[in-house]
Amino acid sequence: MLALSEIQKCIDEAVKANFSFFSSAKEVAQFALQCVDLTTLEGSDTERKVRQLCGKAVNFQPHTAAVCVYPLFAGIAKQCLSGTDVKVACVAGAFPSGQSPLELKLAEVDYAVTQGADEIDMVISRGKFLEGRSQEVADEIAAIRSHCSSQRLKVILETGELQSIENIYRASMIAMQAGADYIKTSTGKIAVNATPQAFVVMLYAIKEYYSLTGRMVGVKPAGGIADTDSALLYVKLLERILGAPWLDKRYFRIGTSRLADQLYTYIREH
Repeated sequence: MLALSEIQKCIDEAVKANFSFFSSAKEVAQFALQCVDLTTLEGSDTERKVRQLCGKAVNFQPHTAAVCVYPLFAGIAKQCLSGTDVKVACVAGAFPSGQSPLELKLAEVDYAVTQGADEIDMVISRGKFLEGRSQEVADEIAAIRSHCSSQRLKVILETGELQSIENIYRASMIAMQAGADYIKTSTGKIAVNATPQAFVVMLYAIKEYYSLTGRMVGVKPAGGIADTDSALLYVKLLERILGAPWLDKRYFRIGTSRLADQLYTYIREH
């Protein structure tokens, strides 16, 4: 496990370095836009808002990877996105707290799947993890995995609540071993969401897991990523640590409600 100083050095070097697999910043922005999970997760969400978001996702060029909504809106999103390759992602399983019995989490996942979700974004039980009940956390992830076997499963670690880089690394490994297709930083619902530091720890966990198993696991920074420079930094870190095979929306997503507009404007102006 890298020390905090080594993680910061990695970030500082990435900021100064050039991209290896992209010819221009515009090309990086185009890649980032097609990896966006365009998200609305507010108590004030309406059917009209979800329809508008789906329209925006499809109208972007390139269009986004997915639209992420609460399960209640999965059917509407599925209808709006029919005939496109934009996926319907749903948060499910007691998002954002994770503080519900497993049977209720599974029921919500089942509902999202029946409504047409292509991808499930679940959140781990941080309380159990911090109490040292790692096996219970793993078992919950595995149970949810079994209820969405045909859907991509993104496991949210909520890194801002995990208290240390060692915990972020360990939670990453638990999630991958339990069947995560992606590990994701944050819900976007707490004070500390995605950070480059947490992202680097997760990337090195993915690298280690891949060396042990040969299975590629994706990664999704989410929460508070609101400008083009931040998005380009996350792509640069991904490129430097995991390399070209991960430069694909099958293995990289960015969760955001605001960034896509900025990326699209940047692409048009360059």
